[in-house]
Amino acid sequence: MAFTINVDIVSAEKTIYSGSAETVTVSGEIGDMGIQVGHAPLLTFLRPGQVRLKIGDDHPDEIFYVSGGILEVQPSLVTVLADVAERAKDLDEAEAQKAVAQARNVLAEKSAQMEYAKGLAELAQAMAQLKAIRALREKK
Repeated sequence: MAFTINVDIVSAEKTIYSGSAETVTVSGEIGDMGIQVGHAPLLTFLRPGQVRLKIGDDHPDEIFYVSGGILEVQPSLVTVLADVAERAKDLDEAEAQKAVAQARNVLAEKSAQMEYAKGLAELAQAMAQLKAIRALREKK
């Protein structure tokens, strides 16, 4: 039996996941990182991307999308706090592709610096959703 760590994934609206996992993989501010039992305490920002939980050999990985947020690692608990968090299986691929197209249109217009920054943020979030959807599809 492998060692596990408690994991909570919480959005602004509700708790998305509360349980245990052998490994937690997240999209950190400076790159992807993996957390296992015994990881040093850590507090860092997350960028839009995936949170992947390896539950165990006899269970499929759980994949979530987060819009960004904060990751806190304690000796026995990993907490992901995000404005938006959803299970990858609940994401709509057509909507994510539409959001990517809209964000690219905003970027192409370059009408104002603020709109350009907003377009970049929206593009990053939409691309992260698509990546989570595709990771879930590859897992099957």
